[in-house]
Amino acid sequence: MIPITDIQRQILDGLPLLPITRIGLRETRGLVLAEDVAASGDIPPFANSAMDGFAVIAADIVDAPVELLVTGVIAAGAMPEGAVTSGTAIKIMTGAPMPAGADTVVKVEDTQDIGGGRVLIVNGAPRGTAIRAAGSDVSDGTVVMRAGTRLDSPQLGLLATVGVAWPQVRKRPVVGLFSTGDELVPHETAALQPGFIRDSNRLTMRALVEEAGGIVVDYGIVPDREEVLRSVLGHAANTCDLVVTSGGVSMGDFDIVKSVLTEIGGVDFVKVAMQPGKPLGFGHLDGTPFFGLPGNPVSVFVSFLQFVRPAMFAMMGADYLYPPVVKAEMQSDRSTAPDKTVFLRGFAEQRQGRHTVEISGGQQSHMMMALSDANCLIVVPVGVGDVCVGDEVDVVMFGGRETRTRKEVLGG
Repeated sequence: MIPITDIQRQILDGLPLLPITRIGLRETRGLVLAEDVAASGDIPPFANSAMDGFAVIAADIVDAPVELLVTGVIAAGAMPEGAVTSGTAIKIMTGAPMPAGADTVVKVEDTQDIGGGRVLIVNGAPRGTAIRAAGSDVSDGTVVMRAGTRLDSPQLGLLATVGVAWPQVRKRPVVGLFSTGDELVPHETAALQPGFIRDSNRLTMRALVEEAGGIVVDYGIVPDREEVLRSVLGHAANTCDLVVTSGGVSMGDFDIVKSVLTEIGGVDFVKVAMQPGKPLGFGHLDGTPFFGLPGNPVSVFVSFLQFVRPAMFAMMGADYLYPPVVKAEMQSDRSTAPDKTVFLRGFAEQRQGRHTVEISGGQQSHMMMALSDANCLIVVPVGVGDVCVGDEVDVVMFGGRETRTRKEVLGG
């Protein structure tokens, strides 16, 4: 068996980068920025109020409560028509530009309208209170985002703030998917005939591809016939950026994916020192990266997270390829194979400032119930074997933003 990190390193070493394109910001979620972005002006571009209240001179309200004459109102989107002078105030709304002369804002809750165009400042406020200075978020010329950043909602908001409407990104990967096996029927099948099972793997892989920012081309269920498999593989390799299959990569007499691809060449089939997900096919079909994942559904999920998802991010030019690892205290006992990296499905939560984790159910590679109940993978490294209640373990949470680089995980 080959160590998991050796396979991860081999996969990443052979991947092509996807082309760079420029597309509308609305369409870029999940893509990776291909250029550094600098602010073309201060953000915010002018000093403005952080709350609804009254723009005043701080020296006037030191001995609050005090009365001030209200000389105007400034709404967000309007420009001040006058200045604040000693003894006066201007009513101001959140986001409105600060008027000349004012150096603080008193929130409306600390005031009373006493009629006659006057306001009572009940509580004073230090100079600078509730004022957002020009450039307080980003100053003109600051690099706000580096190439290699994966774009999610916060990043899209920042790019919109600095006026980047058409960023340069690497294209969204098109991923061809199919499942193999004569025992499979579509997941919509209501009543199963003896010997058949519903195909859950394509739905799992589709969701994983789309979560990673890819576009799915679904080739369906491919029967165990070599001529059909060759045709589908050829079409997928010629039209997609990446091809991922499930099933047919182990040692069985009818594992035709392995048989056909061994004949074609360009794809290696290995036993990875991990559980679940020991059998894996990886290589290139006419230059297109190919992943042959196992047929068991939990193995598909774990193998995708370990190999395919980082590969997709690498092809998109992302700096961070792997999710964060947190330390957690085990709440369950488990014996595992010490010659493999074992990924247990678990449920982690934070209690009194520390993480705890327990096994979520049955751990065999066909048991989707435990995976559905899990929110993380518990990592039991090679050489450990048994984990017990109270042991500290590494936990990889589902759904987190990648925070670890290739170098951090694989070295070199």
